[in-house]
Amino acid sequence: MTDIIHLLPDAVANQIAAGEVVQRPASAVKELLENSIDAGADKIQLVIKDAGKALIQIIDNGCGMSVTDARMCFERHATSKVKKAEDLFAIRTMGFRGEAMASIAAISQVEMKTRRHEDEIGSCITIEGAQVTSQEPVATTAGTQIAIKNLFFNTPARRNFLKSNPVEMRHIIDEFTRIALAHPTVFFSLHHDGTEIFNLPKGNLKQRIVHIFGNNYNERLVPVEEETTIINLKGYIGKPAFAKKTRGEQFFFVNNRFIKDPYLNHAVSSAFDDLLPDDSYPLYVLFIEIDPAKIDVNVHPTKTEIKYLDEKSIYAILKSAVKRSIGRYNISPTLDFDQETGFSNMITQKAVEDIVPPSINFNPDFNPFASDSSSTSGYSTSPRNYEAKPSAKNWGSLYEITEQPIVEQTSFYADEPILETKQKQYMQLHNRYIVSQIKSGMMVIDQQMAHERILYERFLVHLDDRKGASQQSLFPQTITLNANDFELAKSLLDDIKSLGFDVREFGKNTLVVEGVPVDLGSSNINETLIFEQLIEGFKNSQQELKLSKRDSLARSLAKNSAIKAGTALGQEEMNTLIDELFACKTPNFSVSGKPIIQTITLAELDKKFEKA
Repeated sequence: MTDIIHLLPDAVANQIAAGEVVQRPASAVKELLENSIDAGADKIQLVIKDAGKALIQIIDNGCGMSVTDARMCFERHATSKVKKAEDLFAIRTMGFRGEAMASIAAISQVEMKTRRHEDEIGSCITIEGAQVTSQEPVATTAGTQIAIKNLFFNTPARRNFLKSNPVEMRHIIDEFTRIALAHPTVFFSLHHDGTEIFNLPKGNLKQRIVHIFGNNYNERLVPVEEETTIINLKGYIGKPAFAKKTRGEQFFFVNNRFIKDPYLNHAVSSAFDDLLPDDSYPLYVLFIEIDPAKIDVNVHPTKTEIKYLDEKSIYAILKSAVKRSIGRYNISPTLDFDQETGFSNMITQKAVEDIVPPSINFNPDFNPFASDSSSTSGYSTSPRNYEAKPSAKNWGSLYEITEQPIVEQTSFYADEPILETKQKQYMQLHNRYIVSQIKSGMMVIDQQMAHERILYERFLVHLDDRKGASQQSLFPQTITLNANDFELAKSLLDDIKSLGFDVREFGKNTLVVEGVPVDLGSSNINETLIFEQLIEGFKNSQQELKLSKRDSLARSLAKNSAIKAGTALGQEEMNTLIDELFACKTPNFSVSGKPIIQTITLAELDKKFEKA
């Protein structure tokens, strides 16, 4: 039998490698931006067309390359950053494997122009599917310009797996944001289909965070800084009041490299214990500086995972530093009342001699069961006296139940008729639950979850028929989102309008809301807050539950618009709520799958009173 093992052709090997290195357009953006940083550039421009499927172009003013280096950079395992195995444990550059350029060239059409600052003429090289088609001298600016066209043109199966343009563009913005945050002293810009998304001037870290996420973040940031023999830590955390329902604004950088580390994330989250609910996540942008010999960055193709020699110590330092910042900047409540100034304006200064202690007068002959109307009250407080006129025959009236005619109505429980009055009398318990008497005992309904279910099914209908009614705002509200949320909002605009929002684009990263759904009611509506919660809730549903776009939108708006626990309801409001709940397709369960209705039988009550 002949030998069957053979070496793969370079073109095939490069395509296999590209499957790990370049998973989508955002992967190519990440690799090219990191190369520009490693080249010492302080000005980097990124141009995107068709969410990176048609064009990804990087223009930088870095060191540039010679004619030979321009050709060599597209060879597999060709790199200027590692020369021997020991160098892998002293890495401070972003790239080091020498795979990215070869992988990109294997699955796209590439044109690169580059010139060193000391040279008068540069070099232009074009490659298609790993094959060099031309290389010639060219007049160009110092630095490097790389244009990647028709990504995955020769691997159509991979191209078919790409998501819609808005989704791919959000991934690109994520990668761009991480690189830009890590290098605030570098100018960055991003254009997509002729529209400027980012223009980030050089500055410090706080300025860069504000430029990326918006001016309102200026007041949300709390600095963190710690220097130890193990690590140096610096960066910012967000105040607990501004925590969100998604993890999108959490960034760890180790030696300026963005990483994903659940263990270190837990250290930060535990520092916020008792300050945040379980489903909220704080903002943080934290930089760890550590000796490269004490970490291994070569453990994952995307280089976003790192192994540490002493991760327990790093965990402890990180948690302690964040806790110290929370306390130092008074963003957690203090128990030291000597330092508390919140009560100072509530205390009236008086001279000691002017203070008169309160006194209590009582009648020792007072009988609460006496029927004599001339009886005096039992207690009085100075300076006013309050008289009570108890009557022995009236005390029991507090517990009398009004007799009303009973009618029988079929329940949503198959064999459980509901006994209720003609006027459907319900009782509200602690402004949280609605209680009603039924034949076998009592029924308790969670008012918030019931309203969520009603709104959820109503919004689904609006998304289907595209006829959500809108109530116009007296004063339209302008909403400025960060670039990622703006791209998300644009992709959802048609569905958002179907729900009843009257909204349109208004310049860079800005929307104008001129109306909101009628279903939200008309009192005390904050259009900006409702819209931001809609986007945030949508992202949370997509992240955690992997729901469809339609379901996520309806769920998000319903949860954020429903009446909350603690809201007092009138009898008519309770009647309407219960009627609309029973008209739902799924009245028994909430949007989250939890029970809306609980029944307590007479037998269960008897057992509580030890009658069983």
